[in-house]
Amino acid sequence: MLIFFAALLAAITVHEFAHAFMAVRLGDPTPKLLGRLTFNPIAHLDPFGTLLPILLILTGSPIVFGWGKPVQFDPYNLESPRRDSALISFAGPAANLLLASLLSLILRLSSGPFSPFYFLSSVLPSFIVINVVLATFNLIPVHPLDGGKILIGLLPNKEAYKAERFLSQYGMIILLFLIFPILNGRSPVFIILSPLINLLLSVYLPSGFLV
Repeated sequence: MLIFFAALLAAITVHEFAHAFMAVRLGDPTPKLLGRLTFNPIAHLDPFGTLLPILLILTGSPIVFGWGKPVQFDPYNLESPRRDSALISFAGPAANLLLASLLSLILRLSSGPFSPFYFLSSVLPSFIVINVVLATFNLIPVHPLDGGKILIGLLPNKEAYKAERFLSQYGMIILLFLIFPILNGRSPVFIILSPLINLLLSVYLPSGFLV
């Protein structure tokens, strides 16, 4: 449980820092002014959203989810608000996958039985799994997840406007529908994402560490 919490904390921190970093790079100082351009996890934690997954695990819930404190940015400070909002949103999942790649490399280098860092082989797999799951989950193209803004940024203007209106009204309802276990005890999002998550983990985790 301690390793899981540490992995979740690290994944959320990297995810939210990446949002803040990208927003500042694209011309909006708001995240920096709000103290979000930091690796201090306290700045990125939502008290309820961070503790919720731990509570769900302890109570034996078939679904586990949580969230960090959203990074606020001012689209009027961006050169191309719709495009740049998509880039800011994409930065979070991309950072999680980049971290998973780095941890995968460290795991492979430290997993030998005579490695002085062999103890990492019992810790890093959890960090990799959490980062992969957080990245893929956030790429679902519905609001309020990152994938919603990414989708809006990719669509032509007219379609983007229609999609924005629809997702603003019904995105949360769609997300709740996807999360809850309504298909023989399994959630639709689990069924949809499992193949992609398993594919990524088969790349990131050596065969002896597959979960």
